[in-house]
Amino acid sequence: MSSSFKAFLIEEAADRQVSARMGTLTPAQLDAGEVLIQVAYSSINFKDALAATGKGRIIRRFPCVGGIDLSGTVVDSADPRFSPGDPVIATSFDIGVAHHGGYAEMARIPANWVVPLPAGLSLLEAMALGTAGFAAALAIVRMEHEGLKPDLGPVIVSGATGGVGGLAVDMLAGLGYHVVALTGKESETPYLQELGAAEIKLRGSIDFAKVRPLEAAQWAGAVDNVGGEILHWILATMKQAGVVASVGNAQSFNLNTTVFPFILRGVSLLGVDSGYIGFPIRGLVWDRLAGDLRPRHLAGMTRVIEFADLPQAFDAFIAGQVKGRTVVRVGVA
Repeated sequence: MSSSFKAFLIEEAADRQVSARMGTLTPAQLDAGEVLIQVAYSSINFKDALAATGKGRIIRRFPCVGGIDLSGTVVDSADPRFSPGDPVIATSFDIGVAHHGGYAEMARIPANWVVPLPAGLSLLEAMALGTAGFAAALAIVRMEHEGLKPDLGPVIVSGATGGVGGLAVDMLAGLGYHVVALTGKESETPYLQELGAAEIKLRGSIDFAKVRPLEAAQWAGAVDNVGGEILHWILATMKQAGVVASVGNAQSFNLNTTVFPFILRGVSLLGVDSGYIGFPIRGLVWDRLAGDLRPRHLAGMTRVIEFADLPQAFDAFIAGQVKGRTVVRVGVA
């Protein structure tokens, strides 16, 4: 197979300046892996925007095809678990970071990184969920494992208008939780209410400089996509035996807090590793995304752009101007 195909390549110059461009590859130039996939869709995550713009040192190997997730159809497989024509998903691991990713019409992926498309999900829906949906669902699964239930009290979600945040709001509300959406964007109140948020808390209402080691207990659970002072405030306001899922660091990767929430209230801080968590948990989470965790408003919070429009799409993510999910139509589904 020698036919060339379109790919979005991220490169680094001698002065370490990162640039990205549309180019072409052949199958022989793809990285090693047992499963060759004709890519139908990918998505844009904040991590993708950091990688493509060079705003974050995300790429570990240059040149690299961007796109940390993809869905498509198997063309060829050296692994008996997959056959030509199978619809599949591949997210996380080194995809789009140190292994050519989803922003190409073809991808070759190690079989252990590939998930069969669950019944009930389309290839488009799989990428409307994508890495963000997987991370949100994994956070909920982890919190449930630690005992979180709807009758224990409210769950707060920070960065609620983002991809992970919005999906978490929708999923939690669908499970019957009283969801509080924490956001700095008051104008997005109707959007968050439509997703299922019972309350909206504005970030500007919190004086972070005056947060004490323990504040009034409010939340049974929390999904934090922001880090920094917001995560510190969340920990200080958790109820007894509350559970916090740390998913992202949109504000900061630093955390200045105290041990008091942990030793006086028994709060659990759970790390959500959507990148490298393996099977069987990875498959179980995707099965739940096709079942009880399937967001009720997925179509409404998703926009689809064409592959040719990808290079112009990243700046809005860096500027924090995007809500919901952005899917990239790479090829023919």
